[in-house]
Amino acid sequence: MLGPILGPSLRVLFVGINPSLRSAEVGHHFARPGNRFWPTLFAAGFTPRLLRPDEDAELPSYGIGVTNIAGRPTRAAAELSRAELLAGAVELDAVVRAHAPRLVAVVGLTAYRTAFHRPKAGWGLQPEAIGGRPVWVLPNPSGLNAHYKPADFARLYGEAREYADTLAPAAVQAGTVSGPISGAGSPPGSRAPGSSRNGG
Repeated sequence: MLGPILGPSLRVLFVGINPSLRSAEVGHHFARPGNRFWPTLFAAGFTPRLLRPDEDAELPSYGIGVTNIAGRPTRAAAELSRAELLAGAVELDAVVRAHAPRLVAVVGLTAYRTAFHRPKAGWGLQPEAIGGRPVWVLPNPSGLNAHYKPADFARLYGEAREYADTLAPAAVQAGTVSGPISGAGSPPGSRAPGSSRNGG
């Protein structure tokens, strides 16, 4: 199983849907050829250079973590059962509470809606938290997601980075955020079609 990449004082924890078969094979996140996660991180200002999938262990040094809602690798995320997504959501909540990233960024709207019982969720900052931390929903960077160009990914992920940079570092095992998060909702320019592609 492809494990999470975590660390202290994370700015953003990126949450994929589940590993692709290629990622599971090579043991690195977003490793499927054509996946745009790594170029997008660089273009959006998360990393100072373009990283390769086999450099994913370096992400915490840039304040970035990566995990998935579900651990089972598939060719497409649509192969996951609802039960797997629901169980993964419970586990993710515990991971977030334990590591307290500033922001949780879920890449995939359809899976987010299912896993967290939020059928009307939109893009961008969400009114509900995960593990006591703010949540931002982003489009999946899979190469199978044809709705977006590289510039679109850079802009949308850049919006999440800018928001994360406004948040104070969270204390591990901090108290939960209750009620709506100030400013939650889909910010201008952040609305876009959903995707059921997996992480890469």
